[in-house]
Amino acid sequence: MALGLARCLPPDDLVICVNTGDDETFHGLHVSPDLDTMMYTLSGLSNQETGWGVAGDTFTALEMLAKFGAETWFNLGDRDLATHIRRTQLLSDGKTLSEVTSELNRSLGVAHHVVPMSDDPVRTILLTDEGELPMQRYFVGRRAEPKVKEVRYLGADTATPAPGLDNAINGAGMLVLCPSNPYLSLGPILALPGVRQRFQAFPGKKVCVSPIVGGDSVIGPAGKIMAELGKQVSCVEVAREYRDICDVFVIDLQDRALAPEIEEMDITPLVTSTIMVTEEDKIALAKEILALAD
Repeated sequence: MALGLARCLPPDDLVICVNTGDDETFHGLHVSPDLDTMMYTLSGLSNQETGWGVAGDTFTALEMLAKFGAETWFNLGDRDLATHIRRTQLLSDGKTLSEVTSELNRSLGVAHHVVPMSDDPVRTILLTDEGELPMQRYFVGRRAEPKVKEVRYLGADTATPAPGLDNAINGAGMLVLCPSNPYLSLGPILALPGVRQRFQAFPGKKVCVSPIVGGDSVIGPAGKIMAELGKQVSCVEVAREYRDICDVFVIDLQDRALAPEIEEMDITPLVTSTIMVTEEDKIALAKEILALAD
């Protein structure tokens, strides 16, 4: 979705705020998986087969680390490691995560503004039937298999929204919640002090795109987590969770029969194709959303 918007808007007209609750330290390096996925996607370097990492990357460094007895369950390619090495260096020099993110993106030719949700550490923790698991241990290490009982955002209550997010809320004319996992991707951002309240008061059009299509998530464990938390796995349930910060809720053609339930929440449903396989699909959906702007 963000790529589609970036193809439709000039750099100064788009700010992409990214979750950092997934950030983790591996082999002494600061890894920001969501920020990197966005950077690789916008720079054309992303591995589209896996959805993460750099296309054509090799893993010789990881293989050597394994020989030394290091844990290597979190795959980091050789070129991907260079990103984390540079980020860690810059952070050690005293730069903020926002400054580092901007520098890394510029280096790879990304002109659009990609900003972290906060420069302060926030950690997404899942309380499961196997105990507390950090997001990456749950999602990658355990392949999202444990049953989730609760999702927590450690540090969110004392974190401050990053300057890029703060400025975007103040200056933007439209707010788009992309079809990300409500608990693992958007939840950490909305948990930051004051962010949800500012979204509620946002004067421009607020559009949310459902990550649930036909009763399950298009990708990832969102549907599984919803069911385990006792929620209905439906686009209607997602709309209910966002009803205070949403004017228009975008649902797929498969869910057109559910549009009246969304209307009952005083939210305008937009029924269209939300399955984005090709870049053309992403651009087409982005154009439909941008046409809603006040």
